Amino acid sequence: MSAHQRLRSLTLMAVVLIALLAGCGAPAASPTTAPAAQRQGALRIAFEIPAKLDPAFASADSEIAILNAIYDYLIDVNTESKIVPRLAAQWTTSADGLTYTFTLASGAAFHDGSPVTAQDVVWTFDRLRDPQLKLPTSSLYENIAGITATGDKVVTFKLKQTNPFFLYDLSDNHALVLKAGTTDAATKFNGSGPFRVVSYSPENRMELAANDKYFIAGKPGLASLTFIFFKDQTASVNALRGGQVDLVMRMPSALFKTLQSEQGLTTVSIPTNGFDEVRLRADRKPGNDPRVVKAFKLATDRKAIFQTVSLGLGAAGRDSPIGPLFKAFYSEETPLPARDPKAAKDLLAQAGYPNGLKLDLHVPDSGDRPDLAVVLKEQWKDAGIDANVVVEPESVYYGNNGWLEVDLGITGWGSRPIPQFYLDVMLVTGAKWNEAHWSDAELDKLAKTAGTTLDEAERAKAYKDIQRILIERGPIIIPYFFAQFGAVKNTFTGFNLNAFAGRTDLAAIRVK
Repeated sequence: MSAHQRLRSLTLMAVVLIALLAGCGAPAASPTTAPAAQRQGALRIAFEIPAKLDPAFASADSEIAILNAIYDYLIDVNTESKIVPRLAAQWTTSADGLTYTFTLASGAAFHDGSPVTAQDVVWTFDRLRDPQLKLPTSSLYENIAGITATGDKVVTFKLKQTNPFFLYDLSDNHALVLKAGTTDAATKFNGSGPFRVVSYSPENRMELAANDKYFIAGKPGLASLTFIFFKDQTASVNALRGGQVDLVMRMPSALFKTLQSEQGLTTVSIPTNGFDEVRLRADRKPGNDPRVVKAFKLATDRKAIFQTVSLGLGAAGRDSPIGPLFKAFYSEETPLPARDPKAAKDLLAQAGYPNGLKLDLHVPDSGDRPDLAVVLKEQWKDAGIDANVVVEPESVYYGNNGWLEVDLGITGWGSRPIPQFYLDVMLVTGAKWNEAHWSDAELDKLAKTAGTTLDEAERAKAYKDIQRILIERGPIIIPYFFAQFGAVKNTFTGFNLNAFAGRTDLAAIRVK
């Protein structure tokens, strides 16, 4: 994804209009498979230990990267945030924007040899939207009125109300198509994707071989993949230096800089919409007092964090997930509060904490998050906030939804091609991943408008007002939008890093 910088000139308005007005997807690649002889070489990829490998529950980059190699999405998003075909060869949208009909590519088959049919797509999305299963996607797909197989290779979605981002919703990380009736997705891995699982040791590695019958021409380009699991990103980078692995994606900014002068490596840095969010629970003490929320905001110097933690890579944040890459919707109209530790301390006293606050600050051990936690601890102590930093393995932090329960935490939110995703899953009242447990009626109303209107001017105004609300009273701090980093041995070609590293197309990589 070295070409991802073109995203700076790509407005989401254009993308949405193309998706709605074009009426159909681009033709899919020919189902003719590449000769097996063209597939050579093995790629060893370093990643954190995955915790959940049922696509419906996966969230970490390591999990998505593995699943993206084994399964297929109905439609995909490329490195320029454009919707592209994958299992669906083409699609049409009704004039009223409520009916989407997809025609599946011929030749697509699961690794057990059975063909991929429309019924598999129906079953997959019915599972993802079933409120009884309480999956992370149930709210994302609650606007679907019905899904039917209108042919062996044709599936039709009907919506309750218009959604200009529906095609993007179908490309959600969890929406990998399973064979209908699958009961053991976390262990059997019967996908239709470019690679098939050969062996899996949960604490060590996963070996995959090329799917010689893959339906997309020219893919995969390699004979095999090996995911090697490491407990931290420093160990991953050391393994790359030592020749034990060939590719590393995701790492702290400082560690990436040390790789840029390494011989034999190609390093890649791209801007993303991903961010690290600092949040305080708003449904119980102390975060249910607006004065405490404001105190945390006043105690934080976002510009200093951007320079010292992100090293100026990426973009400065403004306490909103609607960042500068969403050029059609980003606004700097509402000023951020200047850092004022004394005013923050006074607010805490008014809220009943004259001696300050002491809280555990939970943080996963990935990216720049541990460094961010240390800087926050130093900044906040001037305001009387004593943060006890608790660093946890990423799989532990997100495992069993522990991250949703703590009072104070830092969460890394991966890059998505549309801002509506963040509103729907992390900010509106009752959202599945509303980790702040926050409820704001005005924001809810604006989010619904932004997610349903076909009027771009109305959507832009709603997003601008949402940014104002989050800066003024949201219990979250977003100090930066992180860059995405990757480093690969220069004996490989075709590595195009995705803003969400787990969605990088590993099937496009080949030996030079």
